[in-house]
Amino acid sequence: MSLSRRACGLASCVVLTLACLPCASFSQTVVGTEAGDAEALYRDRANLQSAKRAADLWSARATTDFDSAWKLARVSYWIGKHAPNADRRPALERGIAAGETAVRIAPDRPEGHFWLAADMGALAESSGIRDGLKYRGRIKSELERVIAIDPDWQDDSASAALGQWYFEVPRLFGGSRSKAEEHLRHVLSRFPQSKTALSFLADVVRADGRPDEARELLRRVLAAPVDPDWAPEDLDSQREAAATLKKLGGA
Repeated sequence: MSLSRRACGLASCVVLTLACLPCASFSQTVVGTEAGDAEALYRDRANLQSAKRAADLWSARATTDFDSAWKLARVSYWIGKHAPNADRRPALERGIAAGETAVRIAPDRPEGHFWLAADMGALAESSGIRDGLKYRGRIKSELERVIAIDPDWQDDSASAALGQWYFEVPRLFGGSRSKAEEHLRHVLSRFPQSKTALSFLADVVRADGRPDEARELLRRVLAAPVDPDWAPEDLDSQREAAATLKKLGGA
């Protein structure tokens, strides 16, 4: 048998096999493959092109599928924090839309609420005071909703983010440095290696005129082990901690 005839024969077998499969089974196989591809791409999110391809795969099903929606919101946050400036706002707006969908589909799951708040917060941070004021109430309520659903979810990332909210928001609009510190210390009392809480608390105490305490917190960020599932984020935190520590003269 020639190579071309053999190839044609194999192709015919594949077509016949697929034709014999129930439509639902084939559809589930395709969806499962796409989901696996998106997860693999997301694990490689330090490569921005991989993150963008993952976002496109999840986007195809995000209007009706909860997992696709919240994962699109999550990867959009990463893109919105790492893409060139011109691409950040569109990515975060896409993430907000996906987060809204996830919250609508499964209001009693924490993922949609958290990543919706994260995308809103990143957009507010990058766009200035107008968006900051526009989203501040919704960010706070979404984080509080996560805490109400599951206070330990993702090492209580919602409380850590809420601590940052109290630190970043002006006092006139509900911000409070003391409440920021309270939330962050609460997280660290249960998750002492939370790089997010350690980094945010270092910002708070540094702003409060306590550089020695800030240096100690930053050293704890550098000493904490990298979580394989969150390696890109952890490495970002450690690079930022090292740079801030150097500025404080504690390197």
